Parts: sequence; structure tokens; C-alpha cells
Amino acid sequence: MGIPLLQKAFVGAYVVRQHLAGRSRYPLVLMLEPLFRCNLACAGCGKIDYPEEILNQRLSVADCLGAVDECGAPVVSIAGGEPLLHKEIDEVVAAIVARRKFVYLCTNGLLMKKQLARFKPSPFFVWSVHLDGDEDMHDHAVCQSGVYARATEAIREAKTRGFRVNINCTLFNNADPERVANFFDAISELGVDGITVSPGYAYERAPDQTHFLNRNRTKTLFRDIFRRGRGSRAWAFSQSALFLDFLAGNRDYRCTPWGNPTRTIFGWQRPCYLLGEGYAKTFRELMDETDWDAYGTGNYAKCADCMVHSGYEATAVQDAIRHPWKALTVALSGVQTDGAMAREISLERQRPAQYVFSRHVEQKLAEIRKPETHSKALAPACKRA
Repeated sequence: MGIPLLQKAFVGAYVVRQHLAGRSRYPLVLMLEPLFRCNLACAGCGKIDYPEEILNQRLSVADCLGAVDECGAPVVSIAGGEPLLHKEIDEVVAAIVARRKFVYLCTNGLLMKKQLARFKPSPFFVWSVHLDGDEDMHDHAVCQSGVYARATEAIREAKTRGFRVNINCTLFNNADPERVANFFDAISELGVDGITVSPGYAYERAPDQTHFLNRNRTKTLFRDIFRRGRGSRAWAFSQSALFLDFLAGNRDYRCTPWGNPTRTIFGWQRPCYLLGEGYAKTFRELMDETDWDAYGTGNYAKCADCMVHSGYEATAVQDAIRHPWKALTVALSGVQTDGAMAREISLERQRPAQYVFSRHVEQKLAEIRKPETHSKALAPACKRA
């Protein structure tokens, strides 16, 4: 079972409360990025080219917990960068678990085995290990050999110690369906509790821009994969059945970027985890003052090919609450892998892409350097005194 009954119950009750309160926009998963620093330099990552001064920044424990409390989402995904490089990440996790929030600690696995002792098994805590396929596929994706072996070794040790462990698999346009299916088989035999799968998003600053999926290729790829997962090859996905059905082209969902709000060292990121086009100082400011209608497939060129779970899982969950029979039907019969696909969203009226990343970086650098400049300005006066 990819999503435990306890988590389904907590999240389901939370979503029902939002609907009863008449809220149309509410968070489902807080994407918490306490740092951007990483010990890998993956070609498909858009967060590895920040200046050193920004890579050296960290959210404090108080900042992290303040974001959790301010947001109120029942699930917290701690990403990065590599969160295990944060010296106080165990304190952050323990405090969130104490709040009875479900924590997914994302990691590339390189430091995981050595740091397992810093954490305690809990039904509210999950290791989310990034694996983009089998050994050759993954090591190629992360641009370093031996990473897959170390990550799977850490998974085995974590399972021995009683932890829940998921894998987070991002697929690109060079993915072979049969090979991916074999990988899902192998990782399931390893004892992982769930699989989170998603098409790669075309980060504008990623070094490799040639292997991102467009929407048509995404649907075909996932149909081919899911077709191989029937019967004895059934896999436990830590995602809703309707989101998986969407990946296979059977739903015409619009994204709900507010469903996975993101807190980084810059602030609350607008509009979503994948796009940083402005930052709010508070969660309420993010929700109330973001022009949500300016984003999403059909509205904005950067969103044209996106089908990532951080934008669409919340849409699927809302659909399941409104139409539970839909979710039940897909859960019982499986994802449809043949026949006509849902009509695609027209891109005729989308606005052109804006490239504003550099401005935000410059603003943050100025903020970081301001105390240093102030100190230097005071130094001569202090010396004269």
C-alpha cells in the first residue's frame, strides 16, 4: 500500500474540513526547502547554479517550524538541495512529527545511511529517496557513478531499522517503459513502501534541456509503463489513482499550484514549487496576492508541458473528494492504458515566458551583503574612536 490508511484518514479529514468551510484554495503539501546546497550536480536540476553566498544560506529551525504552522498543510515534503546537509534537520523533522504532520524527507541517499541514527521511525515520517531508474539510468541522470548503489544500501538499512521508505522517480524522454517497469519490480522487492513518479519539469536553468518530456510524450510513456504493471507486477504508488490516471492522459485537469506551496530561503515562492517568479513574505500574502490565473497550462508558456505531481496531485485529490466513485473505479479497475485520451488544453492564449530569476537572485545577494557593507562602513569610525 503506497499511502497508509492513517495518512489517508488524516489528509481526507483535512480536505473535507476545507470543503465544509467553503475554501476553494488551500494547501495540501508544504514544500519546504531549508537550503539549496547539494552534494550532487544533476544535469536536469535547476537549482545548482546559485552563487555561493546563496548556497550557504539555511532556514533556521524556527523558520521551518514557523512555515509549517503558518501554512497548516497536513503533509510536509522537505526538499532542497540535499536536506541532510542541514545540521539541524533532525530537530526540524522531530518537531514536525510532534505536530502530527506527515514528513517526507527527500534525499539522494548519499548521506542517509550514516545519519539514520539521528532520526526515529514513526508512522508520520518517511524517507523519500530519489532514484530515477535502475543503476545505469540513475547514475547517468545524477552525473555520478555509484550513487544508486549507495542509495539502495541506505534503503535496506533503513528498512531494517523500521523506517518507512519511498522512492521518488523522475522520468525523462529517454525512459524505456519496459526498463522502468523492471526497475519498479526491483525496487518493490527491496521493500520500499511506495513509489512517487513524475515527468521531469523543464527547469529553465537546467544544464540539460534536451531530455524533458512534452505532454503528449508524457501520456504515451505512462500508458506504456502502467500497461506493464497489471496483475503480478502491480506497484504501490504513493499517489492518488486519479493523478496516475491523469498522467496516462485520461483526465484534463488544470493545475492547483496553491496545493503545494513552497517556502525557501527567498520566502514563499510564487507561483509554485517549480517556478520562482516572485516571493511573498507570508503564507497569507502568497495566497491572497498571487495572480493564480496567470499560471498553468494554457495560461503561461513555462507551464505548457507540465504534468508534475506538485501541480496536479492536489487537483486529483479535490476531484476524488467531490467524486469518490471516480477514484474508486480507477483504484479497482486500474489506470486506462488504451482508447482515446482526454482533450488537450489549448495553448493559443498563453502568455509568453518571462525570465525574472536573475532579479530575485540579485535582490537576495544584496540582502545578504548588506550587513557586511554596513560593518565595513562602521570600521573606520570605530578605529578613529
